[in-house]
Amino acid sequence: MSDAIKHECGIAMIRLRKPPQYYIDKYGTAAFASTRLYVLMQKQINRGQDGAGVANVKIDTKPGTRYISRYRSIEPSAVNYIFDKINRKYKKAKKIGGHDALTDGNWLKENIAFTGEVWLGHLRYGTHGENSIETCHPFLKQNNWRSRNLVMAGNFNMTNVEELFDKLVQLGQHPKEKTDTVTVMEKIGHFLDEENQRIFDKYKHQFSNEQITQVIEDELDMARILRRSCRDFDGGYAMAGIVGNGSAFVVRDPSGIRPAYYYADDEVIVVASEKPAIKSAFNINFNSIKEIQPGHALVINKDGSYAESEIMPAREKKSCSFERIYFSRGTDPNIYQERKNLGKALIPQILKAIDFDLKNTVFSYIPNTAETAFLGMIEGLEDYLAAKRREVFVDGKPHMGDLDELLSFRPRVEKLVSKDVKLRTFIANDEDRDSIVANVYDTTYEVIKTGVDTLVVIDDSIVRGTTLEKSILTTLDKLNPKRIIIVSSAPQIRFPDCYGIDMSRMKEFVAFRAALALLNERKISNTLDQVYEACLSAPYSTENFVKGVYSAFTDDEISEKISEIVTKEDIKAEVIIIYQTVDNLHKCCPDHLGDWYFTGNYPTTGGVRVVNKSFVNFMEDKNVRAY
Repeated sequence: MSDAIKHECGIAMIRLRKPPQYYIDKYGTAAFASTRLYVLMQKQINRGQDGAGVANVKIDTKPGTRYISRYRSIEPSAVNYIFDKINRKYKKAKKIGGHDALTDGNWLKENIAFTGEVWLGHLRYGTHGENSIETCHPFLKQNNWRSRNLVMAGNFNMTNVEELFDKLVQLGQHPKEKTDTVTVMEKIGHFLDEENQRIFDKYKHQFSNEQITQVIEDELDMARILRRSCRDFDGGYAMAGIVGNGSAFVVRDPSGIRPAYYYADDEVIVVASEKPAIKSAFNINFNSIKEIQPGHALVINKDGSYAESEIMPAREKKSCSFERIYFSRGTDPNIYQERKNLGKALIPQILKAIDFDLKNTVFSYIPNTAETAFLGMIEGLEDYLAAKRREVFVDGKPHMGDLDELLSFRPRVEKLVSKDVKLRTFIANDEDRDSIVANVYDTTYEVIKTGVDTLVVIDDSIVRGTTLEKSILTTLDKLNPKRIIIVSSAPQIRFPDCYGIDMSRMKEFVAFRAALALLNERKISNTLDQVYEACLSAPYSTENFVKGVYSAFTDDEISEKISEIVTKEDIKAEVIIIYQTVDNLHKCCPDHLGDWYFTGNYPTTGGVRVVNKSFVNFMEDKNVRAY
């Protein structure tokens, strides 16, 4: 994506189902779990580079023994930094316990940190707020009773933080922060405490307190806790947690907005945000990896048994389509094919824009994640040419050109744009920064016919349009083409996201800026006041009033105005912007229909409130997020 945006975090969990000694004997290492968690996290590094964290819980340790360990970091290479520290624990074991210590699972568990059975890792992209060690997951809620401790990490944003905060206050709590992470953990922690108390009251006349502690750990009902906790949540979430007794869970929102996958065999239970990470870490068949269903939780009990339980009634599945377009790694075979299909679906629009003149058109992409869509686009062109040949040679339709050329013609494909990593815009003052930004991308010269060729360059998505305006179009224009066509494999982004992507301010969207310009040109800018009044008069409405900003215009009219906005006066070539259609997006990604940023159709009521509030913030010139 040429417009860099921060987005959804990543989670990784491993639960060992055998005693520690089993893995040492079978795999020849005490670092079986930590090594595989490292791979799980590195293979999801695309999901978060602001920070990382790892927690480990030991099951059934003796009193007086530390059983929860945690490292967090905001170092530039946070994952490597954390696992370097964990690896030092194994070096320490050898130093204090001798060479044989690394082959003694029980000794390691009793004496060395990060040798427990349950592991939880997190990769953070901070979409809002500060980036500090305190904002890194996993978070820890501590208690002197083992089964009341809670470690949590997640990929989520809640749209109703104020409501959740108020409910905690009504319960008598005094939360230290008004953030979704803290409120969610405290909410689950509250019902974890109540579940402990429920079991205690059930057995208090049958066992001693010491005995009841063990009974509580064995009978803890995580599904019940999550059902009571999650009923007030509004947002997109895939949240993972470990209780101090060793129970664990991963719970997913009822619309399936945020992704979560798992694999289980008799040795391990593994959870991650992306399937390729599990595939890489454990070298298993993709078909063995399952998706946690919307509204369900994968609950892992202290004894290692597990089940997927319904926590909230599932709604229509609206998993984030941006995962398929851009965020998730394209090594997932389904995502790879979907991205190719997205490129192929654009062919009719592209052919129309170039007047079907393939001979004088060069195709390329903006590095690097758009490459797969680019391959699909080229496949689509090949299919088009094959159909034309079939019409002439099989169906006998007339052809005005040279038949040999028709047989041999191939689309002209070039690598035109590459990023010059040596240029650093942050070292420049404000006056010089724009001129440096314009040169961040480099291009390949002497492959374009001056004033004749059309350039077609595909991108994953065009969010703000600033990189196009300040850099890419300037770079491409230096090649002196007749026309530059920028193709987005995603539809126009018109509405803010509130479920984990850094797209929350209306005025930053180039599609919104285009709509404002059209309203002004057609002298119907009073539409803004009408939408504003509707948002103010019904702040809890389930109707997205902001759709009214776009309702007077076709998709093509918005695209044409975007083309004007991103084209600076000194650009000589004609510039055309083409966007994917929403219908084609759904056809290409039929199982991932979350499209609220394109259509304004939010899967939760909180999402609708956020978009209306975001518009109010725009009208009142408040540069803050709406949730």
